[in-house]
Amino acid sequence: MIDAHIHLDQYEDAAIDRLIKNLQPNGIEGLVSVSTNLESSKANLTLAKQYPGIVHPAFGFHPENPLPSPEDISRLLFWMKLHIDDMIAVGEIGLPYYLRRQSAKEGTSINMNAYIELLEQFLSFAKRHDKPVILHAVYEDADLACDLLEHYDIRKAHFHWFKGTKQTTQRMAEQGYYISFTPDLLYEAEIIELAHTYPADQVMVETDGPWPFKSIFEGQLTQPPMVLHVAGAWAAIREIDPKEACLQLRKNTRRFYGI
Repeated sequence: MIDAHIHLDQYEDAAIDRLIKNLQPNGIEGLVSVSTNLESSKANLTLAKQYPGIVHPAFGFHPENPLPSPEDISRLLFWMKLHIDDMIAVGEIGLPYYLRRQSAKEGTSINMNAYIELLEQFLSFAKRHDKPVILHAVYEDADLACDLLEHYDIRKAHFHWFKGTKQTTQRMAEQGYYISFTPDLLYEAEIIELAHTYPADQVMVETDGPWPFKSIFEGQLTQPPMVLHVAGAWAAIREIDPKEACLQLRKNTRRFYGI
């Protein structure tokens, strides 16, 4: 199995070493480590070189962060171009749904147009260099992301931990976009419903670690072997054999990322 979305650089160094050593004994062959900014991208590149064939790095800027300066964006994109052959995808990129909601609660607002322009820069980069994109875009933001993907003619898009309306879900499925399920597939009704309907050959599993989860994962450090539980939950939802489910999810991930 492959963890299709994790922030490996956000773990403590000692935890990373233990995490990597525990992968293969627990049935995990690799992971896609996404980045949040330039320093994060550099850290993930270092980890990929330290653990070749296991850590597959993606470089980008997480949209739930404050806007970077134009100079910071230029430095990141320039660095990404220098390391184009090292990156498996452009990510994590997208739109600031939760930041926007939090700002509204506080009586402030964010410059949404600037975030859209930033996303467009990354999509243009991905198209120019023929790279998949890893998107943080949920609910109404997903519709805007779909508009931009179609505008830039990007076919290989992975919406991680997706949440949205049935109409948006259908649109994404028809466009061939992939989604991934986290451990909350075991207990979130909204995600369980999504797993019932999204095409089986367009789904993957992820942890989004070190983000913590509830239910049987309460109090545990999030780590890649948890995707086996996610695969088991998906198998039960789709009423298929667990081994068949794992093979399908692994095949989907390898196909999408070219691993």
